[in-house]
Amino acid sequence: MDEDDQFFIDDNSEDAEEEGSDDDTGFFPIDESIVHSTNVTTTRTAPEQLPAKFSSGISGASNNYPLDNNFEYVVLSQDEIVKYMVECIKEVNEVIKLPTTTVSLLLHSFRWDKEKLMERFNDPNHQDELFRQAHIVNPFHTDPSTEQTCAICCSTKPVNEMAGLECGHIFCTDCWRHYLTTKIIDEGIGQTIPCPAKCDILVDDRTVLALIEIPAVRRNYQHLITNSFVECNRNMRWCPGNNCTNAIKASYCDVAMVTCTTCKTSFCFQCGQSWHEPIKCKWLKRWQKKCHDDSETSNWISANTKECPKCHATIEKNGGGNRLICGNQSCKYEFCWICLGPWESHGSSWYNCNRFNEYDAKKARDDQERSRAALQRYLHYYKRYHNHHESLRLESKLLDQVQKRMESMQQQVSWIEVQFLHEACDVLRQCRQTLMYTYPFAFYLKRNNHSIIFEQNQADLEHATEELSGYLERDSTQTTNLTEMGQKVRDKYRYCSTRRKVLLDHVTEGYESDYWEYNEDV
Repeated sequence: MDEDDQFFIDDNSEDAEEEGSDDDTGFFPIDESIVHSTNVTTTRTAPEQLPAKFSSGISGASNNYPLDNNFEYVVLSQDEIVKYMVECIKEVNEVIKLPTTTVSLLLHSFRWDKEKLMERFNDPNHQDELFRQAHIVNPFHTDPSTEQTCAICCSTKPVNEMAGLECGHIFCTDCWRHYLTTKIIDEGIGQTIPCPAKCDILVDDRTVLALIEIPAVRRNYQHLITNSFVECNRNMRWCPGNNCTNAIKASYCDVAMVTCTTCKTSFCFQCGQSWHEPIKCKWLKRWQKKCHDDSETSNWISANTKECPKCHATIEKNGGGNRLICGNQSCKYEFCWICLGPWESHGSSWYNCNRFNEYDAKKARDDQERSRAALQRYLHYYKRYHNHHESLRLESKLLDQVQKRMESMQQQVSWIEVQFLHEACDVLRQCRQTLMYTYPFAFYLKRNNHSIIFEQNQADLEHATEELSGYLERDSTQTTNLTEMGQKVRDKYRYCSTRRKVLLDHVTEGYESDYWEYNEDV
C-alpha cells in the first residue's frame, strides 16, 4: 500500500450507501484494492512437519491433551486483517444501520463479538446503557452544540477551521491535529482516543482520518487499530515470530499448534505461547508466574532465616554459636537458634541446646525444613528448565554452522545427500523444546507409578538429545568421513524422534485416562 494513499473507505461509496445509514459520511481503515482480495491461505497442523529454519515454536506435535486434528485456521497479512475488520462491520451494519465508525467503536467495546453486540442492541431497554458503556453518544439522541470557539486555545475561528464530536465539544483543527498526533505517536492509542474535553466520549475513525494529514501518523493509526482488533478478538492471535506481522484466525479458540506460513513459527493458539507440550496452558501460566514473581524469595527467607520469638523480626544467623540476640533495638531478646526457646533457661549449656526434643522446637524445625525442601525442589526443576531454554537459544546458532558445512560438502556430494544435517538440527530443536516444558509439567505432578514412567522417558530423551547435540557440534564441523558421520547422525536423530514420541504418547494417554494428579499448593 502506498504511504500516501487514502487507506480508508469513504462511506459515501455505493457499498456504504447500501449497508450504512443514509447520512453516514465516516471512514474505516482499509485499502480498497484488498476488499475483493482472496489471497488468504488456509492450513492445518501437520504432525512431524519440519520447518525450513529455526523458529520460536515447535513442529511435529503429537495429539496431546488430546488435540483436535481437524483444527482449521487461516494466516492473515496486515491487509487481510483490515479486510476482515471491514467484513465484520458490514455484517453488523446490515442489521443495525449506523455509521461505520459508530459500529467499529461498538464492536471494539464488545471485543468484536458480533452476536453479543446485536443481541444487546436489539434490547430497547438497555440501548442507552450500551452506548454509554462504549463511550459513544447515542446517535438517536444527538443534540450537537453550535458553539464555534475552540475549547483548548479559546480562539474563535471560521466553521471550516473547527471540528467537533457528537458530544458538542468544538476544537480548532490545529489543536485537534496536535492532540491526535500526541495520542497516536507518543501514547500509542488508536481505537480508544478520548475527547480532548475528557467527557468520556471516544473519537471515531472518521474524525481522526479527516484531521490527520501526515502519512506516517495515518499508517501508525491503522497499525494501532488492527493491533487492537486482533488482541480483542478471542479467535485471533498475532504470530510471535520475530518481525512477523501476520495473524492467525480460527473458528474457535482451542489448544492447537498453528504454524505461520510466512515465518514458519509454530505456537499454541489458545495461549499464544511457543508450542509447549506436554504441559497445559494453565500450568505453564502458573509456572511462568512462579519464575517471575518473588514467591521463591519468601521460600529462601523461610529456609535460611528465623523469626525472633518475641518481636517476630526476621533474623539471619551469621556466626557459629547458637545464642542469638535480636537486632531490634526495642527488643534485644536472647534466644536459642536451635529450639527458639529463651536462652536463660539453657543454664550452663552455652553452645549446646538441651531442649532439643521439645514439641515447640520440633515444630519450628519442621516448618523450616519444609520451606527448605520446597525451595530445593523448585530449584531442581527450574535449573533444568532454564538449562534447556539456554541450550535452545545457543543451539539456534548451530544452524548457521551446519549450513556452512552443508555448502562445503556440496563439493563432494549432492545437496540432497547432506539434508540429514538440517533434519537433525530440527529434531534437536524439537527435543530441546519438549524437554524444556517437561520440567514444569513434572514440577506440578503428584508422585505415582505413571509419573515414575514419565521420568524414565524424560531421562532417556534427555540422554539421547545430549548425544545428538554433541554429534552435531563436533562431528558436523570436524569429521571428514561423510558416510560415517551421516550414518551416526541419522541413527541418533531417529532415535531421539522415537523417544520424544514415546514420551508425548504416554503423556497423551495420561490425559485421556486421568493418570495425572497435580500439586495445587506448590
